[in-house]
Amino acid sequence: MERPTGPTRPALIVVDMINTYDHEDSELLVPSAERVVPVIAELIGRAREADVPVVYANDNFGLWRSHHGELVDTALARPHADLIEPIRPDDESLFVVKARHSAFYETPLAYLLWSLGVGHVVLTGQVTEQCVLYSALDAHIRHLEVTVPRDAVASIHPHLASAALEMMERNMGARITSAKATDFTPSTS
Repeated sequence: MERPTGPTRPALIVVDMINTYDHEDSELLVPSAERVVPVIAELIGRAREADVPVVYANDNFGLWRSHHGELVDTALARPHADLIEPIRPDDESLFVVKARHSAFYETPLAYLLWSLGVGHVVLTGQVTEQCVLYSALDAHIRHLEVTVPRDAVASIHPHLASAALEMMERNMGARITSAKATDFTPSTS
């Protein structure tokens, strides 16, 4: 698979934010998610205005017969629907159902991004020290540029999240920035 030539588009990837928050460690995750949801909502709005693809990469929570609409409806029917509504996928959003930590592992995400001419991913979502970290690594080994807005990723353990962000920056060349400094301009590199 050859990468398209010329400027490459960015894409905003929203990792595991369609969530029921009824799992182990959710009591530690919810306060962090509450802080990042408005930031992610703002990034989604900016991406949509810039005609940047918004891709939701979401765990299926073991519901192998479900599809993205069911995952969204289930999350909206739970007590933390207020964390879903502001970032809810619209009709133009793309959705990849994942079963493991990385958004790339055994999913069509790499092909989808390639077909859209995407060479730069902006990773948002949860959990920084798990799914965001592994997705950043898999993006890096696929030669994608990676940006992670530190205020748009939620964590369970803040000290591990800090270490994960440092690893993404040092080991994967990820740009760790703020949401406000995140640029959705096509790249020429």
